[in-house]
Amino acid sequence: MNRPNLMLITADDMNWDAVGAFGCPTAGTTPNIDRLAAGGLRFNHGHVTIAVCQPSRSALMTGRYPHVSGGEGFYRLRYRGVPILPDILRGEGYEVGILGKVSHSTPYEAFQWDMAHDQAALGQGRNPDVYYRYAKNFVQGAVDGGRPFFLMANSHDPHRPFYGNDKAEWYDELDPPALPPSRTFEPDEVVIPGFLPDLPEVRLEIAEYYNSVRRCDDTVGRLLDVLDEAGVAENTLVMFLSDNGMAFPFAKTNCYLNSTRTPWLARWPAVIRAGRVDAAHFISGIDYLPTVLDAIGVAVPEGVNGTSRLPVLRGETQAGCEQVFTQFHQTSGRRNYPMRCVQNARFGYIFNPWSDGEREFRNESQNGRSWQAMKRAEADDPELAARNHLFAYRVLEEFYDFENDPNALNNSIDDPNYADEVQRMRNALEDWMAAVDDPTLNAFRGRASRQALDELMDELSDTIGQRADA
Repeated sequence: MNRPNLMLITADDMNWDAVGAFGCPTAGTTPNIDRLAAGGLRFNHGHVTIAVCQPSRSALMTGRYPHVSGGEGFYRLRYRGVPILPDILRGEGYEVGILGKVSHSTPYEAFQWDMAHDQAALGQGRNPDVYYRYAKNFVQGAVDGGRPFFLMANSHDPHRPFYGNDKAEWYDELDPPALPPSRTFEPDEVVIPGFLPDLPEVRLEIAEYYNSVRRCDDTVGRLLDVLDEAGVAENTLVMFLSDNGMAFPFAKTNCYLNSTRTPWLARWPAVIRAGRVDAAHFISGIDYLPTVLDAIGVAVPEGVNGTSRLPVLRGETQAGCEQVFTQFHQTSGRRNYPMRCVQNARFGYIFNPWSDGEREFRNESQNGRSWQAMKRAEADDPELAARNHLFAYRVLEEFYDFENDPNALNNSIDDPNYADEVQRMRNALEDWMAAVDDPTLNAFRGRASRQALDELMDELSDTIGQRADA
């Protein structure tokens, strides 16, 4: 069989459970993504490596943890010489193209894609028909030239501003304009994710969010049309995932389950049996590069932290895929909030060395309707007030039992019934930190000392706190 073509489709800020195939309780959000799932493999334990746009995409393109590649924040890689996927593929004879999120998906500024069109040329990344036209030209050109292709197609949906929000109206006046989704949602027909309170303004914002989810799904459908029309769907490895969770409290730019869990799908009709669901193996953002290189028979560069999941794509059992390590470093506003997390199918443990009871967390989601509504409602709701306080100030350690607390509402770090499991997860995280030379290791080992934690924050201000051009 010839080397497969490669298509990586990403959503921007789509929660794992916004997709029908993953059990979205609001009907009609993603018919095209559901079609993709039916034709391939659904990973129940898919995670991004870090739950924020540019660092998440850098992990996909390098196969390395952000602190290893130097891609912790919203800047190019700080470390030169790290191999990146599109450059490796070009060296193997692939045409490499990208649609949307170009700067955030290009770890080195000097790298030039064979085809690249960014947000403004794509109706602010929200015009499925324009995605189709550019993808059609690129794919057909590669086919006509007898060359395999790698197309990274990045929707800017469902990133804020959501469709239907008054802040997004000007998008419709651009050339090309943003298009309306193929259907919209009313507040009374959506189901609120269980980690958010059911308040009227939250319900309105979730409806607007699902409007944008549906438009992302429209884009996915048009991209899949390109493969069918070019006659290359059979031997094209398509993967779909989101770069991070939804831009709401307790999701994006954190290490919670809804921060890093992503709707990861893989379709490759020549290899992957249709309709499979994998509930046994974890796959992480750092695993994308080695999986793709393994699929085309190319050696993985030294220094890659991820592991190929090609055996899983083929339906085999693969050892060492029982848990995932995730991290967070810095928001787009260049505020440092170091977090480390280990999760398995049952439990999740988070280490927050930035949390000192005074330092306040600030991120994009707090600008939306939902957080403002949550803050207004806390005066009459002590439980919500406590949850809001946790989000804003956090605690040093968090532990969640997903089987009994699927929405991670109750921090059980001090529950004696979980003491043994908490220690096992601490040990696993420490072993991982040591293995990957994590700069938070000393702070973790000295977490009983505020001095050790403060020293880490000072060190971060001197390193990732400053932009380094590469």
